[in-house]
Amino acid sequence: MAALAPALRPGAAIAADITPKRGGTLDTILTPEPPILVLGVNNQAPTQLAGGKIFQGLFEYSFKLEPMPQLAKSWSVSDDRTTYTFKLQENVTFHDGHPLTADDVVFSIMKFHMELSPRARPIFSKIKEATAPDPHTVVLTLDSPFEPFLLMFDVTACAIVPKHIYEGTDFRNNPHNQKPIGSGPFQFVEWQRGNFLRLKRYDGYWVKDQPYLDEIIYHIIPDSQSRALALQTGQVQMTQANDIEPFDIPRFRAMPNLEVELKGWEYASQLSWIEINHRVKPLDDARVRQAISHALDRNFILNKLWFGIGKVATGPIVSTTRYYDASVAKLQPYNLEKAKALLDEAGLKPNASGVRFTIKHLALPYGEVWMRLAEYFRTSLRKIGIEVVLETTDAGAWAKRIGDWDYETSTNFVSQFGDPTLGVERTYVSTNIKKVTFTNTGGYANPKIDALFKTARDSGDSAVRAKAFTEIQQILCEEIPQIWLMEMQWPTTHEKKLHNVIRTAMGPNAGFGQVFFG
Repeated sequence: MAALAPALRPGAAIAADITPKRGGTLDTILTPEPPILVLGVNNQAPTQLAGGKIFQGLFEYSFKLEPMPQLAKSWSVSDDRTTYTFKLQENVTFHDGHPLTADDVVFSIMKFHMELSPRARPIFSKIKEATAPDPHTVVLTLDSPFEPFLLMFDVTACAIVPKHIYEGTDFRNNPHNQKPIGSGPFQFVEWQRGNFLRLKRYDGYWVKDQPYLDEIIYHIIPDSQSRALALQTGQVQMTQANDIEPFDIPRFRAMPNLEVELKGWEYASQLSWIEINHRVKPLDDARVRQAISHALDRNFILNKLWFGIGKVATGPIVSTTRYYDASVAKLQPYNLEKAKALLDEAGLKPNASGVRFTIKHLALPYGEVWMRLAEYFRTSLRKIGIEVVLETTDAGAWAKRIGDWDYETSTNFVSQFGDPTLGVERTYVSTNIKKVTFTNTGGYANPKIDALFKTARDSGDSAVRAKAFTEIQQILCEEIPQIWLMEMQWPTTHEKKLHNVIRTAMGPNAGFGQVFFG
């Protein structure tokens, strides 16, 4: 067996020159308000932020995407790279006092997430046997070597849930979903919808002396100006992800009591795009999608809407993700005349009013900047004769409509998790066309793409995988099934007296057991 050494002990403090102090309430923001807090039942970004404090995975990941111990204190891999043995932390309990054992881990992997998670299902289906030989040992045996397997065990991919609460129930409608019970450093207290979510220190937490904070209160503040004012005046001490609009970040960077961090999203490596429903004509025509791509000035989007926070997308794989190939990752440049010519070629001539066709666009309800992007999309497409009708809704309804295929175009951003098999494949293979968010909801189908992703998924040879992913990028950049826009970066802004906020590639999705005021 090849042993993999832990990169960092669980809960280790980065601010080693400052002695952690216990106590205090962290006031922060959750934007938008999530529909539920149980990871797996819902995997939208706000659920990950709050759910990451309540639940835990086997691992966290370093900034270099190396596994770090969380519920798994050590692990080893067989020489043929098909058998993974995890040794669990001892004395771990769920928030109801029930011990967390290997049975909970096997149940979470093989039952809970296999049923619920479109991200986990194709990966965990490679497990031909999962056993718990003792309460603190889990053995997973794969049907063949799978290179990125150890990247599947953070809290956002595979939160460990209590078997005694979920076994034999309807996972999506279990009453405990409203008052979640995990093993994380903070436990659920109350949720006044539209107002705040309160978590408190779990006194039975297994990491000695942690968590340091007494409470975390997530305030629900729909208005972006009010969110910025709350940070400016000290009503909240931290914001993350979509809380603060990009245009406000420069002035917060200049404030002496605040720190703005862009690290912490290396694992997610999120890519934003215009979501295309291929069932809607003429969006099923690659020439139309290419025309739309030509009509969007990505540099304008980056610099004028996001104020330079992020990077222009070049294809379906983020430049920081393994197997990105810059030689083939090339998108249609901004060119309105080329866009019009492609639409003419597709037989979509403008009428007397200059309109070729009309589409609807479901705006992403994650803050003002996303609405500005929707308006930019409408304005840009009008220049090439496409009328766009904007639609708005809340986060829960947006997820339902995307999952029900009840949209024509929308905006989305999706995580890649360090390897294209984990985060990219799910959007483009026809076997994953499902009525579930963060799958191939667009309905794109190409047998060649299916075959190439299968080759990359099934091979344990990095050279074979690299060749397949290069060809995938080449084909997708030509067919452009989604209109990729930006490689996202998310500022975490916090008072300087708040320490250890960003210490891993999990960023603000981490458990915050090590965060303290000092």
